[in-house]
Amino acid sequence: MPVHSTEEPQMNSRFWVVGGEYTDTSFDHLVTGSERVMGPYSDRDAALIAWRQVAEETRGNCYARYTVAQEPGR
Repeated sequence: MPVHSTEEPQMNSRFWVVGGEYTDTSFDHLVTGSERVMGPYSDRDAALIAWRQVAEETRGNCYARYTVAQEPGR
């Protein structure tokens, strides 16, 4: 199910999938070398496709977390 933002889309916004494996489930500190940044994507839907893929790949790892981040339009 698509996630819809309540904010108006911004022109020239870019979207990124960011995350990795954390040291514990407080999700405060990433394990060095596990950081991942994927993108940029020109729209949220494309970023969500990438997020779903990486989330599925790391589904069995309770220390992994990823999110979609929006970079403001320039």
